[in-house]
Amino acid sequence: MGVDMTDSVKTLCPYCGVGCGLEVLPQLKGKEGTCNSQENVQWKVRGDRAHPSSLGMVCVKGATVAEALDRDRLLYPMLRETLDQPFRRVSWTEALQTITERLQTVISAQGADAVCMYGSGQMQTEDYYVAQKLLKGCLGTNNFDSNSRLCMSSAVAGYVHSLGSDGPPCCYEDLELTDCAFLIGTNAAECHPIAYNRLQKHHKKHSHVKLIVADPRRTQTAEDADLHLAIAPGTDIDLLNGIGYLLLQWQAIDALFIEECTMDFAAFANVVQHYPPDYVAERCGITIQDLETAAQWWAESKRVLSLWSMGINQSSEGTAKVRSIINLHLLTGQIGKPGAGPFSLTGQPNAMGGREVGGLCNLLPGYRHIMFPEQRAEVERFWGVPAGRISPHWGRTAWGIVEGLEQGGVGVLWIVATNPAVSLPDLERVKAALQRSPFTIYQDAYCPTETTEYAHVLLPAAQWGEKAGTMTNSERVVTLCQSFRHPPGEARPDWQILAEIGQRLGFMDQFPYTSSAEVFAEYVQLTQGRACDMSGLSHERLRREGPIQWPCSAIDTSPQLPLVSTVNHPPTKRLYTNYQFPTPTGRARFAAFHSCGLAEPADANFPFVLTTGRLYGHWHTQTRTGRIEKIRQMHPAPFIEIHPRDAEKVGIAEGEMVEVRSRRAIAKFPAKVTRAIAPGTVFVPMHWGALWADAAEANALTHPEHCPDSHQPELKACAVQLTPISPTAALDTKLYASSAVSP
Repeated sequence: MGVDMTDSVKTLCPYCGVGCGLEVLPQLKGKEGTCNSQENVQWKVRGDRAHPSSLGMVCVKGATVAEALDRDRLLYPMLRETLDQPFRRVSWTEALQTITERLQTVISAQGADAVCMYGSGQMQTEDYYVAQKLLKGCLGTNNFDSNSRLCMSSAVAGYVHSLGSDGPPCCYEDLELTDCAFLIGTNAAECHPIAYNRLQKHHKKHSHVKLIVADPRRTQTAEDADLHLAIAPGTDIDLLNGIGYLLLQWQAIDALFIEECTMDFAAFANVVQHYPPDYVAERCGITIQDLETAAQWWAESKRVLSLWSMGINQSSEGTAKVRSIINLHLLTGQIGKPGAGPFSLTGQPNAMGGREVGGLCNLLPGYRHIMFPEQRAEVERFWGVPAGRISPHWGRTAWGIVEGLEQGGVGVLWIVATNPAVSLPDLERVKAALQRSPFTIYQDAYCPTETTEYAHVLLPAAQWGEKAGTMTNSERVVTLCQSFRHPPGEARPDWQILAEIGQRLGFMDQFPYTSSAEVFAEYVQLTQGRACDMSGLSHERLRREGPIQWPCSAIDTSPQLPLVSTVNHPPTKRLYTNYQFPTPTGRARFAAFHSCGLAEPADANFPFVLTTGRLYGHWHTQTRTGRIEKIRQMHPAPFIEIHPRDAEKVGIAEGEMVEVRSRRAIAKFPAKVTRAIAPGTVFVPMHWGALWADAAEANALTHPEHCPDSHQPELKACAVQLTPISPTAALDTKLYASSAVSP
């Protein structure tokens, strides 16, 4: 492949949900001259100044992403009969035929619900869409879930129940317009750094702008705050109801908005009356003065913007927490206007796109839900599959897949672009379940990962920069991720692999695509008339005009789909500016929730609460960032943060190895004694799996208890005990070098 050394290519960062635009430029390795092969090229990455979301800014992950393009790549399909055998290289024909025959056998013997796919917010929208069509439309099973179940499903449920539809109503411009930013359950400075930079600059420039951060840790985000509320884990609803109590007591509410635009206010008002300041302060472990200050700043501000992420969503009451945040916006009319609103910060680069395309086991494309017969029928007609083919029942969630493996109900497990052998809770149980899988397909760009050990088939996938497709970021901006190089070896785009399996299973008419642009052109028709209308978008338009925010409707309507809501939306930065909500009554809904606390609180035997999170340089399970030397040097090893008071009580010194035991597993970490963590709480980063360090898996300790509405696990909190290990003990940190399964 010849490379034009004068051209740059615009694309999107493949890490967090901020969705930063990148510009990639080729550079010759070594001598100057003509480049006739991509092997002679290295890629320089810089921020795209024209991208509306990031304005040319880029963090260390985005700046170094190209360095991992050729590290430990899975280059060819691999196959083995049993997990105790070595892999052998096979052709694509043999690999795909083996998969097709196994699918046919399992469906014939056990039914389509014995087939499960576990996807990822790393998938592009086109990949997601083909997967939904294959499983839900053609095979007739809703058993597609993704790691967004671990990430944003509580935000989805909260938005739907309170506002009538998924979709953050705010935009990044609001970060620069707000006069009170309320951050809860998010360390945005490290986890969403470029979006946070916009807020931080605004905060520093305007002395009247208040920044409130609620977090058990004194994170970098909390360091910048005017008010840090170091609440105890599991007390988010107590805090939010306590603020609501004071706003009601002071009559600092928007009575007209409540009367004309909301419902169920009385139930909410009744619940928050049980959360007076003295009770809330004691429950949360903060002072009454700090609680009142937070409520006062909310009351006095004309534009309140709330931001949250995993600290809210990853909870056994995640949906209730999200709705409790939204309650305060409804109470004060702080929604649908510049600088204000409830704004979830998406965790993954295309978690939003996955939600739009129906990439969870209870959803269908275009923000449809499988529970509604008319919505299932619309999609069936559009896909050209028999009426009744789409199941009316939830498929298996991420944890439901684990339970299905344990019970023998799963005959084929297909994993795409994610690493569940590190990221799921209760890892020892997960690994045992994966070990029992009769047939696991693992489709990824890198090899090995921790999940490779449990696969029967490995399929090499094209990754960032090697395929064209779209992604949607946290502010609903759709960006075309363009390719700038061929995939190495025999790697293929995910959508192409899935489509060929569909064809081999006999669904030729459903998978006629010759390009990802054709996939996208079909998909956006299913969004027409929906809240997430993207029917006016195409690859060509995005290539020509750059990133575009939805809703963005086509002028013409699809002849195959009935209109179910207003169409021809002009592109808009904010939703609900007319205070009309997509509920049956047109009103937003208050929610009334008491705090239930943690699913597994500390007790005499396990006296500490462990919370987990991300670090600035790393991403998820290090599948990519662990192969970038600059980032490995930045974060060389895991650790456990312990408050000095707790360290003294247990007898732990700085740097000493600590055994951390939960009811499920044991791990070990060097101690980082710091006042940045609240007493009674400890923190461990979640990035280290078995490939990178021994006995340092944070999620081996966590439990699978989940929110009853969103089914999102409580990955953020579990009860643990701490024991110091001999000072001579050391953490065995691994530097993985080469693949044991490559031919």
